[in-house]
Amino acid sequence: MGLFPFGRPVRKVCQKERTRKKVFVLGVYASAVHARWVNDKDEIIIRAVAVDSEPEMFWRGDGAEKIIKEIELPPGAGCLLPPLEKLNGPSGLALDSEFLEPLSLTRKDVWLCDLVPYSCRNPAQDRALSNKYKPLEQLFSLPDYSQWKEVPKVLADDDRICEILDEFRSASPEIIITLGDQPLKWFTKRFGSKSRLADYGKDMTTYGQLHPLMVDGKEVKLLPLVHPRQAARLGSHSKKWFEIHEHWIKHTAPSIMRQV
Repeated sequence: MGLFPFGRPVRKVCQKERTRKKVFVLGVYASAVHARWVNDKDEIIIRAVAVDSEPEMFWRGDGAEKIIKEIELPPGAGCLLPPLEKLNGPSGLALDSEFLEPLSLTRKDVWLCDLVPYSCRNPAQDRALSNKYKPLEQLFSLPDYSQWKEVPKVLADDDRICEILDEFRSASPEIIITLGDQPLKWFTKRFGSKSRLADYGKDMTTYGQLHPLMVDGKEVKLLPLVHPRQAARLGSHSKKWFEIHEHWIKHTAPSIMRQV
């Protein structure tokens, strides 16, 4: 899967504690540890660059400074520092506060999975690396990051579907929570679900309800919810979906688990 800038290998990030769980949470792709790259004059080269795989599924940012400090740069190439913004672990923190806690769940109750189980190079990262890292690559003998995969057009091929199903069987859940459109489109649609979150309702009275679904011969309840980006207003997001999810937290989520 290639190398991150500065040489750390891109690794698969999967559920570690693999006992049966009541809830199976399916996201899109794994995040990464981000760092601020500064030169020897303490001038910023890149404000936030991915430098390592997140240590666990839906990582909450703990231990980021230690991870960053362990990555050594060649002489003259500057150093890596924690990013100025809260860029490490926002999705993991949002999962806890905006999804699990409203349902009275903890990490011990859920099996976490992503369609793509590794960090991907998104367009913003690609632009920053092309403009800032690539010109200095030969000068400082920096590792080649070009094999680090971009976000794939197919988020879950047949082989990946089989891997997710293996995890689903191990978890044997009663509920599948999908985060955003992509898990619906690439996984649950194969078993008869709708392909978009909006198809289940895009107002406060229809959002965040349980729907019957048969997956791999097992009857479960599907709970389609927004991506953490929407729920926690992370970067580009929809005000409408944020408000709908906030209403769900207050008025619908407290009764969901009693319906199973």
